Amino acid sequence: MNRTQLFDTAENWFKDQGWKPFQFQKDTWTAFLQGKNGLLNAPTGSGKTYALWIPIVLNYIKMNPDYADKPTPGLKAIWITPLRSLSVEIQQAAERVVKDLGVPMTVGIRSGDTSQSERAKQKSKMPDLLITTPESLQLLLASKAYEKTFRECTAIVIDEWHELLGTKRGVQTELALSRLKTIAPQMRIWGISATIGNLQQAQQVLLGMNSEHYLNSVLIRANLHKKIKVLSIIPDKMETYPWRGHMGLHLIDAVAQIVRQSKTTLIFTNVRSACELWFQTLLEKYPEFAGEMAMHHGSIDRETRLWVENAIRKEELKVVVCTSSLDLGVDFAPVETIIQVGGPKGVARFLQRAGRSGHQPGKESVIYFLATHAMELIEASALKKAVAATMVEDRIPYLSSWDVLVQYLNTLAVSDGFFPDEIYKEVKQTFCYQGMTFEQWTWMLNFITNGSQSLQAYDEYKKVEIEANGLFKINNRRIAMHHRMQIGTIVGDAVLNVKFMSGGYIGTVEEWFISKLNPGDTFTFAGKKLELFRVKNMQALVRKADPKKISRTVSWMGGRMTLSAQMSELLRQELYTANTENLTPELKALAPLFKRQRKESIVPTTDEFLIETFKTREGFHAVFYPFEGRFVHEALASVMSYRISLLSPITFSLAYNDYGFELLSDTEIDMQAVFDNNLFSIAHLHYDLQKSLNATEMARRKFRDIAVISGLVFTGIPGKQIKTRHLQSSSQLIFEVFRDFEPDNLLLQQAYRETFEHQLEEGRLIESLERINEQQLVWKKCEKPTPFSFPIITDRLREKLSSESLSDRIKKMTASYMKN
Repeated sequence: MNRTQLFDTAENWFKDQGWKPFQFQKDTWTAFLQGKNGLLNAPTGSGKTYALWIPIVLNYIKMNPDYADKPTPGLKAIWITPLRSLSVEIQQAAERVVKDLGVPMTVGIRSGDTSQSERAKQKSKMPDLLITTPESLQLLLASKAYEKTFRECTAIVIDEWHELLGTKRGVQTELALSRLKTIAPQMRIWGISATIGNLQQAQQVLLGMNSEHYLNSVLIRANLHKKIKVLSIIPDKMETYPWRGHMGLHLIDAVAQIVRQSKTTLIFTNVRSACELWFQTLLEKYPEFAGEMAMHHGSIDRETRLWVENAIRKEELKVVVCTSSLDLGVDFAPVETIIQVGGPKGVARFLQRAGRSGHQPGKESVIYFLATHAMELIEASALKKAVAATMVEDRIPYLSSWDVLVQYLNTLAVSDGFFPDEIYKEVKQTFCYQGMTFEQWTWMLNFITNGSQSLQAYDEYKKVEIEANGLFKINNRRIAMHHRMQIGTIVGDAVLNVKFMSGGYIGTVEEWFISKLNPGDTFTFAGKKLELFRVKNMQALVRKADPKKISRTVSWMGGRMTLSAQMSELLRQELYTANTENLTPELKALAPLFKRQRKESIVPTTDEFLIETFKTREGFHAVFYPFEGRFVHEALASVMSYRISLLSPITFSLAYNDYGFELLSDTEIDMQAVFDNNLFSIAHLHYDLQKSLNATEMARRKFRDIAVISGLVFTGIPGKQIKTRHLQSSSQLIFEVFRDFEPDNLLLQQAYRETFEHQLEEGRLIESLERINEQQLVWKKCEKPTPFSFPIITDRLREKLSSESLSDRIKKMTASYMKN
């Protein structure tokens, strides 16, 4: 068939479905059939899956005219998805195309959920079209004769590329693609991405630095201008002194009303513990939702999650409380409404979630913003403008992730082995390792063969052998088995399987949470009140608890998110408009708060940086307002406290949120000395960060993940994972060895670099200090805490008091502050 006939075939198929192809779909078909690579930028629910499955099948028809009678065996195309939960839907889309077009192609899935029998079947005969994950693709590269498996593959599609970009899973994908380009030279590489700020860079990272694939590529934008309606849930009465969580659950009646008016509603929370809390509270207050309401997050049993997803599709559920586990890809046509609980901390995440409603071409998405405290209404107002202007964050790609490269080299050595000169050329073509020197490459080879300079006395680190012909290969079966078990870059705290004593599986909970419970204690998880019976072999055995018993809601480490750089900028600009007449409904609702803030202090303008000081029975407070996100504020608070302590001996207690940070001490800060000594300078910032934050300790914790990914420590066999504290102590021992005897070790240096670049966001910290230095420092000596400072103060109290005590304490504080 020629291209016109192939297009007619595709368009007729669309017509049979009652659809009409969009221009971006036809542009993608054309580019693919011309042999081009590319990145497709299309929103959720626009038909992007068919933009690439269709040309993959059409190309097979074109290259195999006798396809009906003489189908060619072997893998034809790979579809990479970051979430296993998306695999079934992608498979159904592919099967629909090949079945309707009468093309004898098989479609299979390969992921962590794939059974051993199915894997064995795939080993003897691969499906024509394979849907897999970045980790499972690496496992295929770790299998014997993998080159034969991929040799005839003509296409690879990386779905949701924006989710992988800027993560080590993305680096893992870059490395896999560098190998596949060599062994399957006819392979076209395509990515699918939602809108991000740096799409062209995303295209370059996907296809490789100045590679032939990049030079022969296109960037196709859907330009569908999806309508998104953003509505804020504004309380009838606005608190003058806001605090985190005070507003959210108080608006539950408004949430219930929205749920009743919609066919299906998804309620998004930012963290799993909030998801559990909202589910329980809704069910307790509105028992009529029972049977029509469910919960979905990553720690719940997979079978339960799949049931929830299918129930949404079949319109069997009225409302689902969920986390980012439902952010991506899964097509839920019946969903009419989204409710976002609390600030999403980024424009891209908000747009992604909004797109879960009206998840069909041409349909309007509706999303409600429910602020958990009054200040978040400023975020809501800023988000409305950002959505209207499609202002989205960049995804910053990783550079020089040595731990992922060590794992990749071991993967190649486990399979058929590799010749260093060949792999060096491939790796240098990737974006992540573009700056790698030959000396660093030589260090990597020495590391995998000799365990580096400081570990060469220990045979367990000498994993790769160099054979007579120069082939680098792992021959030890135990080392090979351990490596295959540990392939991947997602490192979390150890988890325990939560099971009923009768045998039913509920999900997973982190080890640190269970370690705080005693047998007989009650906790709420997956919508169930459970009583801990005992912990055995990394399993938490439970039984149903007495419903009258007080229980604690399960929580997870690392739950708090921070504002993105883009969101911080939008928040500041929106706050500055509070001083103008041009107020949005959200800012008008905050009038009582702004009025009190102006009475006690000021609402800063564009060229002002606000500092407030006041005294309470706790001590002397100094509160600074960069509005730059909690991670930057954590670092800035430490640096400022360190620099002030150099002027005169003083001890601080630190607190911070997304809007500012507080220094609390028992003696008053000489603020004039802070100004006179230019303590907001960026000079010596890196040194001061190291001194103030104990960067070595932070790097030591970061090194645990690096040690796991690079295979320096073994996490254990399935069902018998090594406990987190044992992993930490093992990695700490290696960290100390490297620090004391091999300070130029690339993995050690990476731990420090990631601490400063990713955890402390040193780049953003420098930019914020540069901005502060251009603003006028406005120091307000206040008589008492202000509305702006109140959320920071109460966040610190939250760590000391139970929720009931905190609420009572805050009522007393508010009453006291409102007297004047």
